[in-house]
Amino acid sequence: MLLAGLFFLSCGIFKKTYKITKYTVKTTYKVTKGVGKVVYKIGKFSFVVVMAPLSWPLTHGDIESIDNLPPKDAIRKGRVKKAPYVVKGKRYVPMSVKEANKYRQKGMASWYGYETLRQKGGHMTANGEAFDPKGLNAAHKYLPLPTYVKVTNLENNRMIIVRVNDRGPFVKGRIIDLSAGAAKRLGFYKKGTTKVLVETIQIEI
Repeated sequence: MLLAGLFFLSCGIFKKTYKITKYTVKTTYKVTKGVGKVVYKIGKFSFVVVMAPLSWPLTHGDIESIDNLPPKDAIRKGRVKKAPYVVKGKRYVPMSVKEANKYRQKGMASWYGYETLRQKGGHMTANGEAFDPKGLNAAHKYLPLPTYVKVTNLENNRMIIVRVNDRGPFVKGRIIDLSAGAAKRLGFYKKGTTKVLVETIQIEI
C-alpha cells in the first residue's frame, strides 16, 4: 500500500510518497535508568539516551519551527514526536505511530554529523537528545521521534538497529541519515552512502 503525503502550506508545498507494508520486526528490550541518562538494550544493541541542555545548538540548524513553535520551545514542551516541522520553507508532516509501525522502505542512506566530531561542546537532536556521533542513531524525515528501526546494508548484508531521534536527511534521493558510528557498523563510512532496507522495530514489553 502506498501512502502519499501532499502537504499544502503557506510557506511552500512538499510532496512525498513512502511505502507502508504489513511486515515488521519484533524484538524485546531492557531499560536501565541512571543519573541523567537511560540505557535501552535491544538484543545486542545498546542505546544511551541523555537529554541535551537547551543551550546546545541543533544538529540541523535549518529547522525553522516544530509544531508552529520555535524548535527549542517545542522540545521543551515535549511537542516533537509526530509534530509537523518546517525546513527552509517546506513543511514536513511525520507519519502516525500506526503508520510507522508498518514502515518498510528501500533506498539510499548517508551519514551525518562529521562537523560535530571536531567541535567543542555538544549538539541537540530534533527531539532534544544529546547527539552522539559514535552511537547508533539516525535521522528520518517522517518517522515519529524516537523510533527504533532495523537497517540492512544491501551491498554487504550487514544489519544494525538504530534509534531515530533526529530529522533529515534533507537531500534528494536519501531516506535515512545515520550517525558515523552506525555507518561504520554497516561498513559504508568511507564510501559515504549505500543502499539500505529500513524496517520498523516493534518492541514487546
